[in-house]
Amino acid sequence: MSLGRASAAITRVSIRLKRVYDKPTKADGRRVLVDRIWPRGLKKNEARIDQWLKEIAPSTALRKWFAHDPGKWREFKKRYSAELDDQREQVEQLARAAKKRTVTLLFGAKDTEHNNAVALKEYIERFY
Repeated sequence: MSLGRASAAITRVSIRLKRVYDKPTKADGRRVLVDRIWPRGLKKNEARIDQWLKEIAPSTALRKWFAHDPGKWREFKKRYSAELDDQREQVEQLARAAKKRTVTLLFGAKDTEHNNAVALKEYIERFY
C-alpha cells in the first residue's frame, strides 16, 4: 500500500581520518590531503594522494595562532568554522564526494585529536 508520499533516503557522508604518514589502504577510498603545507619528509609519489585541498585548510594566521595547543581547541574550531563558511563550494564538493564513497581526510599533525582534519570532519558532518 502506498502512502502517496515519496520517502527520501538520507545519505550520510562517509569520512575517515588518517595521518598522511600512515600506510594507505583500499579502505581509505578517496585520499584527500587537507593541510595547507606539504607534509615534511614525504615524497609526492609515495603519498598516494588523490586530491590536495590546501584552499580549505586553516589560514596561515589561524594555523600559527593555534600551534596545535589543545587549550585553544574550542576557539580554533570556532574560527576555522568561520573560514570554512567562506569556502562553502569546496566543502560542498567534498561532502558530495563523501556521500558517494569513502573519503579519507589526510593530515600531517602528530596530534590525532586536535587538528584541522578533525575539525573539518565535524563541520561536514554537522552541515551535510
